[in-house]
Amino acid sequence: MISVDADVETARLRAVDDYGMMDDFVHVGLDRLVQLTRNIFHAPIALVSLVEAERQLFVSRVGIGICATAREDSFCAHALASTEVMLVPDTHMDPRFAGNALVVGPPFIRFYAGCPLVSPSGFILGTLCIIDTAPRPPLNDRDLANLRDLAALVEDQLELRRLELARQASQTRFEMMAKVSPDAIICTDDKATVTFWNPAAERMLGYSAASIIGRPIEVFAPIETMQRCLAIAADETSPYEGRTVELGLRTREGDIVQVEVSSSVWRESGRLTFCAILRDVSERLKNEERLFQLAQMDPLTGLGNRALFRYQVEAAIAVETDGCLMMIDLDGFKDVNDTLGHPGGDAVLITVAKRLTAGVRTGDVLARMGGDEFAIFLPGMGDTSTASELAHNIIESLSASIIVDGLPVTIGASVGIAMLPTHGQTVQKLLSSADLALYEAKAQGKHCLRFYTPALRDMATAKRAYQAEFARALSNGEFEVHYQPQFRLADNTLIGAEALLRWRHPEKGLLPPSAFLGTLEASPLAAKVGNWALEVACEQAFAWQKRIRDFRIGVNLFSAQLRDGNFFDTVQEILHRTNLAFQTLELEIPGGVLLRDDQHAATQLHHLRAAGVSILFDDYGAGVVSLNTLKRFPLTRLKIDQSFVRGMLTHKEDAAIIRAILFLGKSLGLSVAAEGVETVEQSTRLRAKGCEEAQGYLFGKPMPADTFALMLCDQYANLH
Repeated sequence: MISVDADVETARLRAVDDYGMMDDFVHVGLDRLVQLTRNIFHAPIALVSLVEAERQLFVSRVGIGICATAREDSFCAHALASTEVMLVPDTHMDPRFAGNALVVGPPFIRFYAGCPLVSPSGFILGTLCIIDTAPRPPLNDRDLANLRDLAALVEDQLELRRLELARQASQTRFEMMAKVSPDAIICTDDKATVTFWNPAAERMLGYSAASIIGRPIEVFAPIETMQRCLAIAADETSPYEGRTVELGLRTREGDIVQVEVSSSVWRESGRLTFCAILRDVSERLKNEERLFQLAQMDPLTGLGNRALFRYQVEAAIAVETDGCLMMIDLDGFKDVNDTLGHPGGDAVLITVAKRLTAGVRTGDVLARMGGDEFAIFLPGMGDTSTASELAHNIIESLSASIIVDGLPVTIGASVGIAMLPTHGQTVQKLLSSADLALYEAKAQGKHCLRFYTPALRDMATAKRAYQAEFARALSNGEFEVHYQPQFRLADNTLIGAEALLRWRHPEKGLLPPSAFLGTLEASPLAAKVGNWALEVACEQAFAWQKRIRDFRIGVNLFSAQLRDGNFFDTVQEILHRTNLAFQTLELEIPGGVLLRDDQHAATQLHHLRAAGVSILFDDYGAGVVSLNTLKRFPLTRLKIDQSFVRGMLTHKEDAAIIRAILFLGKSLGLSVAAEGVETVEQSTRLRAKGCEEAQGYLFGKPMPADTFALMLCDQYANLH
């Protein structure tokens, strides 16, 4: 238990008691503020907690099922010692809370921020707090200011409750409390004539008690409005009983002040007495508007955010029979942030928002969904050709240069499109369909658009299913390594093989690489599976070197393997375990590594190259890789992408690209191989152009190790 001064704590508990028994307290205003707090801070849990003698009580909460905890477990009890916001970025790192019951058990608190709630008498009642089940960085100054503003609004609502309870006390006590209340308190009789007027009412409306008591309320308020308040207060069965009403009152100078009115009625000596508690809410309304804007608008671009977009689209599809939802993702935006910093990235996002705004119609819904992703909903658009034309215009508009700090910046855009009602009849289904289409657009080379098709969801479902099966597949030995032979073109001699990962699924049989490799690449198990395949291939290659000396094995890597800071050590250990010579291993690196110009990966590869391992860049010509990037990586060989080999005999452009790659390889001192060779004519033409090695169906398909061994036997027999 936290030690506190006994006298101070006694006075504080009396202040808490002024707010009455809160266990069954329902307050719409507090609930609204707590929900707003959660939205603004994107926190799973937000609540208002009052700290009593033995417990903390959640008088309003969202995201948590319990309504009270023991005080000794309370985070909020720690906040009673200061009026400053209490921050715990990570409870596991804070000795005060590491073993707390609310940390090691539900709701598993990892982050806590609590702003004290202070009574008019200066005592801390409890806190308005936000809670997360994951650690967070400390709140910045803007977030702290927002939390304090929200706490002030909560204090207002609690004070209204305190004053409401006061009307149940004796008239003498009521009048004494009313005199010191910061809120205006006005009483009338059943004829709407003023009978009580406290000092705060004088300050708010400018009339002294002597000048206003005995006069009708229409002096400062529309009679029909106050009569409505009286009727609501008098009707004990009214659903509005006990709630507040906002209205404008006229001051003595003729100005209009916006107030919140909480009204009550009771009988004194058989006559009705009407009492209203008035609070000037002008400043609060401004703060609420600012906070609600913060909760629903993107502060950088001024566009709506994801929450507002969903609400607006939901409202639109309730009345529309047709529509089109587009998800837009910027291509190359990460490079902008990396080179120009976040201020440069922000400038680009602001320009993108302006261009998108200029390109949509009145009534279309546009939002920034987060990061560099935007969304547009076009109600009434049911024509796919028109949607396609608009998407092309968006891509073209966003591809135009943007000037940032005097420098031209060029990005691209990919667009995924879903149509209402064909691709979904709810906001969630449309967003999901458009996301899948966007993912396909990104996978197909970016800077393009794709419409949703049911096949995309089937593929996504299959990939999610495979994601959950990878651990079992590795444990049960379902992964296999197949080998595709590689030949020297000068004499058609087998010199090595490329090791290729395959998955023999227990229900679906041998799966093609396209069915699972992309999902495995994104899996946490990618590096582990890749290292397993590397060791299997190296062990097999060493066995085959007994038949063909210096037999070379090429192994494809996952990007995740190169992100491992110990990958060089991993390769060394595998080669030592399998007894394979460094010089007979060739690692084929993914094109994405070169496209990202990953310096960490480059360092790993330089170490491997220095040890004798060959480094090959796969599918050369199919991606966009600068010559400067080629120079930065320790490559020993290029492999011509099969798409150019396939078209070299019929398309002069493909033949020209192959000649250029061969010339580039010779100029940089790199050997060049070709993949996808299927005909003798292709092989002959490649050899004539100076290509040294090749693989493809002409020489052999990828095959299991035992089948490949038969080919080795034939080759060995020919050599001897």
